[in-house]
Amino acid sequence: MHATSTVDSTETTTMTSAPPSSDSRTFGRALSDIRNGFKQPELWGHLAWQDIKQRYRRSVLGPLWITISMGITALGLGLLYSQLFGAAVGTFLPYITTGFIVWNFILGCLTDGTDTFIANEGLIKHLPAPLSVYALRTVWRQCIMFAHNMVIYLIVIVIFWNDVTTPNYTMTEGGMTHPGLNWDVLLAIPGFALLAINAGWVVVLFGIASTRFRDIPQVVSSLINLLFFMTPIVWTTDILKDKFGGTADWRDYVAELNPLYHFIQVVRAPLIGNAVSWHHYAVVGGITVVGWALALVVMRNYRARVSYWV
Repeated sequence: MHATSTVDSTETTTMTSAPPSSDSRTFGRALSDIRNGFKQPELWGHLAWQDIKQRYRRSVLGPLWITISMGITALGLGLLYSQLFGAAVGTFLPYITTGFIVWNFILGCLTDGTDTFIANEGLIKHLPAPLSVYALRTVWRQCIMFAHNMVIYLIVIVIFWNDVTTPNYTMTEGGMTHPGLNWDVLLAIPGFALLAINAGWVVVLFGIASTRFRDIPQVVSSLINLLFFMTPIVWTTDILKDKFGGTADWRDYVAELNPLYHFIQVVRAPLIGNAVSWHHYAVVGGITVVGWALALVVMRNYRARVSYWV
């Protein structure tokens, strides 16, 4: 596949034959890299799709295995935890299903993000393309997988339609009431857009850092399980309040101080008719600004060094 280079000849020479100079370390160069990356959707889009096809090469069902795997996991854990927590299957299974779908997107961006530039070593050294192309490749690949998994969401919603559309339904006995599935479901679109935008800075920041410090992918992998169980995916905030009573203490902040909880809620809540709290959007918006600021600083200072570190 031929790709048109959008990197000027001076920068290409700098990256391939000599250590980067201080002149290349500007926010203008970093922003230009990102803009030029977005101008090549045929490149990163093709690479992302090839990743999916390569993963399921010679498989009879191909990418459908993504959907089947998600469906089996959501069904098994949904039935188990609904019994453990005494929750109604009709509302708890959609809750867990959507939580898993969004979590898998976040998980993929974190784990694949740390390996983005390392895995693309050959292309980075031989293809004069913007560095952001490889970050977009990773994010778009996760978006494709997210779209596959949404098939399971549609199936679950159809099966439990009466449960999730009932006004003022509760997840657990005596828990918070929710309005039920309505036109607020459209809020999941900007919610996922925020998620994808944040995936961009996560991949850029962790990807560049991992090329310099190869322990970072191992650290992230080690923390994934802890992050999963600390995030309300297979449990709800109602369970914490019911378990420890209504008094306000540190337990009430276990979920609220977890940024992943807010990222999941901006997509999950409207999809299953849960009450949509605007403070989730405020937290996600703040993290978006800070995250991209850090990513741009890293892009400015170390973008030209990635080809030497991989």
